Amino acid sequence: MAGFVEALLDRFHERTPIRAGSLIVTVFGDAVVPRGGVLSLASLHEIMRAFRISDTLVRTALSRLVSDGWFERWKLGRNSYYRLAPRGREAFAQATQRIYADLPQDWRGAFDLLLLGNAQDRTALKAELSEAGYGVLGSDLMIAASASAGEAAAFLRLSAVPADLPTAHRLVERAWPLAEIESRYQRFIDTYSGTLSALERGAGFTDLDALLVRILLIHDYRRAVLKDPLLPAQLLPKPWAGARARELCGTIYKTLLPASEQWIDTHAQDDKGPLPEAGRGFAERFQSIPVSAKLKAV
Repeated sequence: MAGFVEALLDRFHERTPIRAGSLIVTVFGDAVVPRGGVLSLASLHEIMRAFRISDTLVRTALSRLVSDGWFERWKLGRNSYYRLAPRGREAFAQATQRIYADLPQDWRGAFDLLLLGNAQDRTALKAELSEAGYGVLGSDLMIAASASAGEAAAFLRLSAVPADLPTAHRLVERAWPLAEIESRYQRFIDTYSGTLSALERGAGFTDLDALLVRILLIHDYRRAVLKDPLLPAQLLPKPWAGARARELCGTIYKTLLPASEQWIDTHAQDDKGPLPEAGRGFAERFQSIPVSAKLKAV
């Protein structure tokens, strides 16, 4: 195993407790869903052992994921197979747009304000809006850089144009914890800058190494980007660590993708045999991020 891969695994295992279930969701969302969505337990064990996670811990995590409605499980003979349940597929489909798609376009100059009405569960509504990228201006007022919530009787929608860009920045700083969000991105950068440096130096790696780093990369990037409202660049501090983190993630991901897919081609099985080829949208991940000729040759 390559040294830079060992370093990432060591760092991953410094976190306690190890959340095997969350890592399994990343494996499926990133690598399995694009290729039909079904994976044998034997194939999953092979991947998770490479992450230094025991079969016992994997089975315990899967049992909990099935009980919680995130996964579906069935058996053919002595073999078990898993796929994301509708709840899990929907959650990762939403995450996919935030992880792999291009950043928001230029800001149009107006904020979307939602005045919450008499929702039966205001806490749940605010949590849902927060996941959609809304910040909090008051106990019953939420804000976004553009309209991203559907129509609902639970709130009144207003459009607000700030007097100038400094006023817009003050609203953003009040509504979102930008320093906390940026610190998450900075931790990601600190973790994976050494990986990029190793690749730029021409460090060798196996197909399995590539898959492990790819999964860890998305697992950690997901933890940061899902807390980010993904505001347009005009509304963010400069420089913004999120932009650097996305570039770093996309560059490493696209560099390792061919080798990691080769491992899946050779080793991963579903209930019909080798996994099918990835769907059309798979090639569009991190589409706008170029990979240098030096890294393409690795």
